[in-house]
Amino acid sequence: MIYLILSVLISSSLYVIFKLFDIFKINTFQAIVVNYVVAFIIGYTYSDVKVSITSISQQDWFYGALFLGFLFITIFNVMAITSQKNGLSVASVSGRMAVVIPIIFGIVLYNESITLVKVIGILLALVAVYLTSVKSNHSQSFEGSSLVLPIMLFLGSGAIDTLLKYTELHFVPEESVSIFSAYIFGIAFVLGILFLIYQILVKREKFEMKSILGGIALGIPNYFSIEFLIRALKIEGIESSVLFTINNVSIVLLTTLFGLFLFKEKLENKNWIGILLAVISIILITKD
Repeated sequence: MIYLILSVLISSSLYVIFKLFDIFKINTFQAIVVNYVVAFIIGYTYSDVKVSITSISQQDWFYGALFLGFLFITIFNVMAITSQKNGLSVASVSGRMAVVIPIIFGIVLYNESITLVKVIGILLALVAVYLTSVKSNHSQSFEGSSLVLPIMLFLGSGAIDTLLKYTELHFVPEESVSIFSAYIFGIAFVLGILFLIYQILVKREKFEMKSILGGIALGIPNYFSIEFLIRALKIEGIESSVLFTINNVSIVLLTTLFGLFLFKEKLENKNWIGILLAVISIILITKD
């Protein structure tokens, strides 16, 4: 359970870092690219198992890591574009509601238990995520706006959690968790740096040196958020449908509290109702 707690704490801190990027005017995409190489270096150094770049294609988990790396860099960009074109609340809800995808796959593919209490808990969790995320003064509704980007974000976020679980279960032994995590970030970095080079050479955008500091600050917790989530998925006795629900809802709760106390963000009545429902949902799905 300690891995799940650490994953929630560290994943929640990422939102604080992104908030600080905005305050200190750090180029988010450039910092994200730097963060991936930082996360790769940490994972490779941290791992007892060493796999050279030339032999990575021979690993059982290679194709999973390749696709996850592609999803990591792609969904980060989709999230940014969705925030700009559809609004922050639409992007937030689209990404967080995606927890339903790995939950369904866990029940269907791995024959995880399904009870009325768990179903109620999961449904409450989805409602809680929505109510906690939406704010009237910032929100833009799905109605009348393009649904393409929100749907892509929803499916992509769900695909990341689902593929992470599938690859971890079938192809990643306990001793290879760190090196597997490292190469996911390494692949995301390669793809990200190609796009960054395009921005610099073709669009004449300047690389900002403070993006390096931002990338380092982001890369360290970002690596361990994935490392601890994968290790949490390996805990016996906790079904992935339960784990993903607890993880997602807890992150929503914690980031909401961070916004409240660190950045003086105001909560509306429906946000407080969402927090209450989130707590109830966690109690229900862990009751079985």
